[in-house]
Amino acid sequence: MTTLIYTHSACMEHRPGPGHPESPARLAAVLSALRSPGFEALQWQDAPKGTMEQVALIHDPDFIELVVDNAPRQGTVVLDGGDTVMSPGSLEAVMRCVGAACAGVDAVMAGTADNVFCATRPCGHHAEPDRAMGFCIFNQAAIAAAYAAQQYGLERVAVVDFDVHHGNGTQAAFYGNPGLFYASSHQSPFYPGTGSRSETGVSHNIVNVPLARGCDSARFREGCEQEILPALRAFKPEFLIISAGFDAHHLDPLAALELQDSDFRWITEQLMAIADECCGGRIVSVLEGGYSMEGLASGTAEHVGALMRAA
Repeated sequence: MTTLIYTHSACMEHRPGPGHPESPARLAAVLSALRSPGFEALQWQDAPKGTMEQVALIHDPDFIELVVDNAPRQGTVVLDGGDTVMSPGSLEAVMRCVGAACAGVDAVMAGTADNVFCATRPCGHHAEPDRAMGFCIFNQAAIAAAYAAQQYGLERVAVVDFDVHHGNGTQAAFYGNPGLFYASSHQSPFYPGTGSRSETGVSHNIVNVPLARGCDSARFREGCEQEILPALRAFKPEFLIISAGFDAHHLDPLAALELQDSDFRWITEQLMAIADECCGGRIVSVLEGGYSMEGLASGTAEHVGALMRAA
């Protein structure tokens, strides 16, 4: 067994337009990093298409219909009045994102992989049950968590998110469900404006660690060690999903945290240790943000390199 990568060429065909930060170059940088020397042990599979039944585990029927009906045959369509754009290839891309995350759950539960990394785009954690936003159309991390619970009868599934932006969509989907846990470290104040410590969910199943502009490795690790990791351990997840964004990297042009490559390896190792304690190491990681090609590639390499140590 080993670390399994799910990806698909369709994810390159989500094209929001020239100058848009969520570009195909992001996935190209990730794939190049994971095909470099040192990653030969990775196993690769094409991401299947997800199903609308999987999407409906998190998203409202009217919203799903809106996305499908607005998928363009040519040109682009803006879904949120701002920066969430669909091109002719976007619907298949997001369905491959959903399919990868759910297939990852299946592979880990079946024992055919130790853990899974979904090298897919667009990102998903800003997509709320009833709306797209923040480059995100469907929320594949949240869908994978709900799928794990439904398909395998799990009572406690967690998502931990170290993207620089707060995953408002995942929080909104989980807020009233004590069997779903969400923890996030994120720059604050910053887009999307959610993620205060006071947002704790129906049963303290939401844990937010806001980080000030310029936050360095020491403060990030302190917040994780004092708040996120103890809460995750106390929750005792039966499955762990990681929303793996790399835009907290010090090279990222859209944010202002100062994390180093080693921080992404460190947090991955901490999460793996808790997964080993609580759920037999069951982890599926989903690519979220990261807009410096260099930082995205090197951060992903550290993250996946840590995952590979379970094999």
